Amino acid sequence: MCGAEAASIVTGVKAIIYTSVGASDVLELAERPTPAPGPGEVRVRVAISGVNATDWKCRQFGHVQGRLLYPMVIPHHDGSGVIDAVGEGVDRERLGRRVWLWDAAWRRPGGTAAEYVVVPQRQAVELPPDVSYETGAGIGLPAVAAHSCLLAMGGAPTRLGPGALAGRRVLVVGGTGTLGHAAIQLAAWSGAEVIATASHPEQAGRARAAGARQTVDYRADTAAVDVRAAAPDGVDLIVQVAPSAYAEVDQEVLAPAGTVAAYATEGRGRVTLPIAVLMGRNVRYQFVLGATLPAAAKDIAVADVAAAVATGALTVGADSGLPVLRFPLARTADAHDAVQAGSAGKVLVDVATL
Repeated sequence: MCGAEAASIVTGVKAIIYTSVGASDVLELAERPTPAPGPGEVRVRVAISGVNATDWKCRQFGHVQGRLLYPMVIPHHDGSGVIDAVGEGVDRERLGRRVWLWDAAWRRPGGTAAEYVVVPQRQAVELPPDVSYETGAGIGLPAVAAHSCLLAMGGAPTRLGPGALAGRRVLVVGGTGTLGHAAIQLAAWSGAEVIATASHPEQAGRARAAGARQTVDYRADTAAVDVRAAAPDGVDLIVQVAPSAYAEVDQEVLAPAGTVAAYATEGRGRVTLPIAVLMGRNVRYQFVLGATLPAAAKDIAVADVAAAVATGALTVGADSGLPVLRFPLARTADAHDAVQAGSAGKVLVDVATL
């Protein structure tokens, strides 16, 4: 194989592709030439592909100004599988290693919704033998973005890990979503006191399973009072899924020098802020998009996430508060629709049995 050391030879791969923007019906199952890893790259036989909101948004609205960056796109950033070929400059010891993938489709036309994917070797991270492919495919982009949110607060440490956030109070709004779930787990692993939002008992149970000590209904008229009851001095950080809808409540529950880390756009939502009040309290807002984080920040996040995964602190599944909804590769369109509809859990696409 040109420029590569391979453990196996394959002649063609099944993949989900799209060539134009639009609804999920633009996705089609096709056979594509087998990708070969170039210098510094690895090829991974994909077991499971993870679906995120970014995936359906890029498909429906395009990459830049309504356009695709490539004539043909294989979607999905996240996944898990086994390295079966390596390019020049990559240690052959990596052949056969179980890995989880992140940013596979970032500035590349080929993502993980295929039997094989090629990525730079740093984007294929060792998956411990006792960690499931489901967890491997379910972390990726949400966990990297959650990591950045948690380090956004004033005086934050440079890394996450046991004790790193001891004494900090973190409120996670949308804690039963994929990023919110990762934020709860990473914050709890790092020693923070975590409060999460839940609008009904089932959500509250899921948030507590992830590691939240207390839950509140952020849509209730008593939301600010309830958060203050749990954190009388206010919270140091709010990991916020709806910065426009909850701006007033956020401002009521933030401690002095507190931070709102917002990771969702609410469509074309706008946040109106009382500048004088927030300036006097030294409040900050940090907007986070995982895909566009600087490379150095991504590398630190991936290292910390990998450490959390290795210790069992970061996982997916009903027991950890994030149920899994699975689809076969041929039904990737249904998987996209499920994420777009706000599915309660992590949406995964089964690609191959490994």
